[in-house]
Amino acid sequence: MSFQGNLCALADPAAFAACLDRTMKKRWVVYSKPPFGGPEQVLKYLARYTHRVAIGNRRILAIDESGVTFRWRDRAHGDRARTMKLSGVEFLRRFLLHVLPRGFARIRHYGLLGNRKRATKLAVCRLQLGAPMPVAAVSTVTPCDVADDRCPSCRSGQLVRRRWSLTRLPEVADTS
Repeated sequence: MSFQGNLCALADPAAFAACLDRTMKKRWVVYSKPPFGGPEQVLKYLARYTHRVAIGNRRILAIDESGVTFRWRDRAHGDRARTMKLSGVEFLRRFLLHVLPRGFARIRHYGLLGNRKRATKLAVCRLQLGAPMPVAAVSTVTPCDVADDRCPSCRSGQLVRRRWSLTRLPEVADTS
């Protein structure tokens, strides 16, 4: 890890540990307000940064000795399609602002939207945000193909495996 500017002193492990100690002793108050466009707008915003590179090849219209011409959307003025021409150096500078530092990974495989229990986590988020749950998809129920198909809790009844479509979210108990 490298520290720049006035944080250079934190490169010393003892100074870094002392800084962490001071930080952990503070009472933190997190202030957040509801998103203006609702939960869908928040997920739409985050999606732009999780799956894609900064600019796709099809948006680049021309590359020549005078610079790079590309297409972009002006969301502030009616979502109009516009073109911009930048020098090669400026284009690369802006593109590299979107390159993750060494040791970081794109979040699409981690955290809230990671594959493990994604449906449950999204259901909890929707519940806590007061967002409506999507209509459940029809599930297919097939007998479990293990040797002992009894319920592991009560040891009676038949254990079945349920396969849900990606749009199906399990019901989540209110934890408040």
